[in-house]
Amino acid sequence: MNVLLLANHLNVGGITSYVYSLACGLKKEGHNVYVAAGPGDTLSRFKESGIVFIPAPLNTKAEISFNVAAGLVRLLPQIKEKNINIVHANTRVTQVLACLLERFSGTPYVSTCHGFFKTRLLRRLLPCWGRKVIAISRQVKEHLVNDFQVKDEDVRIVHNGIDLERFTCQAPAARQQKKRELGLGSGPAVGIVARLSDVKGHIYLIEAMKKVLQDIPEAQLVIAGEGKMKAGLLSLTRRLGMEQKVFFIPTLCDTRDVLYALDMFVLPSLKEGLGLSLMEAMACGICAVGSDIGGIKTLIKHGESGMLVAPKDINGLHVAISGLLKDPAKMEKMAGKGRQFIMENFSLEQMVSGTEEVYKECLA
Repeated sequence: MNVLLLANHLNVGGITSYVYSLACGLKKEGHNVYVAAGPGDTLSRFKESGIVFIPAPLNTKAEISFNVAAGLVRLLPQIKEKNINIVHANTRVTQVLACLLERFSGTPYVSTCHGFFKTRLLRRLLPCWGRKVIAISRQVKEHLVNDFQVKDEDVRIVHNGIDLERFTCQAPAARQQKKRELGLGSGPAVGIVARLSDVKGHIYLIEAMKKVLQDIPEAQLVIAGEGKMKAGLLSLTRRLGMEQKVFFIPTLCDTRDVLYALDMFVLPSLKEGLGLSLMEAMACGICAVGSDIGGIKTLIKHGESGMLVAPKDINGLHVAISGLLKDPAKMEKMAGKGRQFIMENFSLEQMVSGTEEVYKECLA
């Protein structure tokens, strides 16, 4: 099968990680895989893995734009030349482009919905979901069916998958070494890897860590990512007098560079389709705390494989984080169950297999 994966860009982020993992998995299964997108920080990883990259001017947030028209002109000849069987869109912009590509070439397309969308008029007038829609969690499927009236029979749930050969548990000595490399202290490191957006709940985590530090002064907070909230988060950190305890790490091409330094991962999101960074952390055997919402509830079983806290609940986060840090044996037990859960339910092989089935449905 010849597959064309579409993305806006290849900068660090959840969708780029998904496209990379899926491309590698499909290639391993013998498919010819092409990725069309704007360039980005992770382009070298794609090329090193033997994924054929087709540069396309898609790094835009406007679904009706010159970029989409230029992408259409760029990719139509490629579809014919490479005999593409199916196109797979991963963003709103690429959904519109894939719809145009199908209109002019007859090549079917599917799309993956990675989260929740605002019910804007243009999305209702031009849905562009594809012949089948992949939802990364049950909650995302319900959102598509209930809020956008996508037909239930057209939506397939295929969870994100983690390459368990890449994300592994770290021995205590290796974790301490990684802390030193990042300029951290030796105390327990609580962290989050996510874009700096209000929907990720960084504010509540920082406020909670102020209380945690009163219980465990040697604790530290690692915030990895970039985004529009950075200036505000830095200001909040200074206002709370936490400059020496909160470490802001720029976006890294490989999330393992941060995850391998953490003792606990916290994702206090207000909305979350599934939580790829949380899955990666759990695959690394890191104890997890998350908001009791969306796809996070699919990943964490409260009290067994981690702790769930109500969104925006600063005191709840404080109690969960402090309680676990004071009980290393409990943390280790939860971390082990979390990794086991990811291994059994969210492997890369399962994601690739499920996606292949969706492609076959469209081509039948």
